Amino acid sequence: FVIGLEMRPLYLWSLRKEIFGLGTLQISACSLGLTAVGLVYGYSWQVSFVCAAGFVLTSTAIVMQLLGDRGDIAQPRGQKIVSILLFEDLLIVPLLAIVAFIAPNHVVESTSTRLQSIGIGLISIAGLIAAGYWLLNPLFRLLAAAKAREVMTAAALLVVLGAALLMQVTGLSMAMGAFL
Repeated sequence: FVIGLEMRPLYLWSLRKEIFGLGTLQISACSLGLTAVGLVYGYSWQVSFVCAAGFVLTSTAIVMQLLGDRGDIAQPRGQKIVSILLFEDLLIVPLLAIVAFIAPNHVVESTSTRLQSIGIGLISIAGLIAAGYWLLNPLFRLLAAAKAREVMTAAALLVVLGAALLMQVTGLSMAMGAFL
C-alpha cells in the first residue's frame, strides 16, 4: 500500500512505454515458456497456464525494497524493473478473470441465472468505483491534509478489506475487490 501511495502519476506516465512494452514481453515470454514446460510434463494446458502465470508474478514490495537498498531505482535498469513490476500488478485482475473462465464449472446454470450474476457483478464493480470516486477521494484528501501517514495507511488497508468483502458478498473474487 505504501508503494502505491508514494508513486507519482507523472513518474508512472513517463514509464508507460516500458510498462506496457517490457512488461508485455516479459510476461508473455515467461508465461509461454513455463506453460510449455507444464505441457511437456503432461499437465493440461489450463493447469500449466495457471501455474505459469503464478510463477511469472513477482513480489513488488520485496523487489522495490531491494532496489531501494542498492540505490538502483533511479538508474535506467531500475526503472525497467519497476516498469515490469507495475505491469505485473496491473495484470492481476485480468489473470483472475482468465483463471475463473478456464476453471471447470460443474454447476449447470440457466442463461437467466448467469445474466443475473453478471448484472450483480457489474453493479458491484460500478458501485465500488463510484464510492471510490465520490467518497474515498475526499476522505483521503482530508487524511492527507492531516499529514498522519499511519492513519492514511490504515485507511487504505480498511478500504481494501471493505472492497474485498463487498466483492465476496456479491459472489465475485475477494482478490478482485482488493485490487479494485
